[in-house]
Amino acid sequence: MSYAREAMLFDLHSHTCCSDGSLEPRELIARAIDQGVDVLAITDHDTLDAYRGLSLKRDRIELIPGIEYSTQWESTGIHVLGLNIDPGSDAIQAGVRFQTEARRARAHRIGEILEKKGIPDAFVGAATLAQGGYIGRPHFARYLVDIGRARSIEDAFRKYVGDGKPGDVRQHWADLPQVVQWIRDAGGIAVLAHPLKYKLTRTRLKRLLATFIQAGGEGMEVVSGKQNPQQTAGMGQLCEQMNLLASCGSDFHQPGTHWGELGRFPALPRNVTPVWEQFY
Repeated sequence: MSYAREAMLFDLHSHTCCSDGSLEPRELIARAIDQGVDVLAITDHDTLDAYRGLSLKRDRIELIPGIEYSTQWESTGIHVLGLNIDPGSDAIQAGVRFQTEARRARAHRIGEILEKKGIPDAFVGAATLAQGGYIGRPHFARYLVDIGRARSIEDAFRKYVGDGKPGDVRQHWADLPQVVQWIRDAGGIAVLAHPLKYKLTRTRLKRLLATFIQAGGEGMEVVSGKQNPQQTAGMGQLCEQMNLLASCGSDFHQPGTHWGELGRFPALPRNVTPVWEQFY
């Protein structure tokens, strides 16, 4: 790795209002510049809408086109980042269409469940907040806050739409090999997102990574938002053992969240190979 690249700040995981973030794409880019980010990937969930009309080459920051696909492995929902993809490729667009239909069906089901829990117009409320785009659990959470059924976004997740709660609807996403293939066919690198978030045992996480590699996956997020040094070292060791490329990112969604601010996360361990060496 060259000294110049080593001194640069790469944030390869972030979200806009085109999925479940709160900022417009240009607002996100401006905030990233303010936070000292040199290279940014906008990786909205199952959509590329943020890249419409955006120039990837900019004066104070460079954009790496990306996406975050939803999929499943052994009944566990997981996310796969596609980095340095061609947003206009037929493969990535086919993936977006498939996932969009799956997401809309899921949102309708969440709305039905919340209505049965006494929350009126849940789907319509969430869809209104989504402004015609992707509808996710954060939109339902914001609606719950707006109508006074939750004190905060965190409270809404804790009571209604978080993992294991009524609004945690499992969807039939595209399977893992298909998601990885969409990314590879679009010229990108498939990276397993935030592996610590799945709360898998070390043995199961290694099995997941082995399956991911067999499908064509090439990288894993060693650093995702706030982590302690032990977590970072452990993920770095696992990344090296599995011979994967290492990625890092804030998983930024909105200002003021405790889990991730743009550019504010630990550095990659020195024993791993950064994923950006493949494209930057």
